[in-house]
Amino acid sequence: MRKEIEDRLIAFAGRIIQMRGSLEPGEITENLFNQLTRSSTSAALNYGEAQGAESRKDFAHKVGIVLKEIRESHNNLKIIASAGLFRGNKKEMDELLDECNQLVAIFHKTAITLKNQK
Repeated sequence: MRKEIEDRLIAFAGRIIQMRGSLEPGEITENLFNQLTRSSTSAALNYGEAQGAESRKDFAHKVGIVLKEIRESHNNLKIIASAGLFRGNKKEMDELLDECNQLVAIFHKTAITLKNQK
C-alpha cells in the first residue's frame, strides 16, 4: 500500500509538471504554477521521507506535511481552473482535481488515525 501511495504521489507531481504547456501565459499563471510544482513535488518527497521516519512521532509529523502540501496543491488547481488559466482538456483538469482530492482524503484519514493511536 505504501508503495502504491508513493507511486500515486510521484505520478501526480509528474502530471503537474507536464501541464505547464496547457496553461495561459502570464505572470500570475507562472506564480501559481511554480507554487503548484513546489507543493505537489514536496508532497511526494516528504512521503518518501516519511518512509524512513525515525519514530512514530516523526512519521506522523511528515504525514502532516504531506497533507498540508497536497491540500495546497488542490486549492491551487482549483484557482487555476476557476480563473480559466488552464487551456487543456477539461477532462484532464477534472482528473487532476479528482486525484488530488483522493490523495487529500487518504492523508487526512492517515493523519486522524495516527493522532488517535497516540
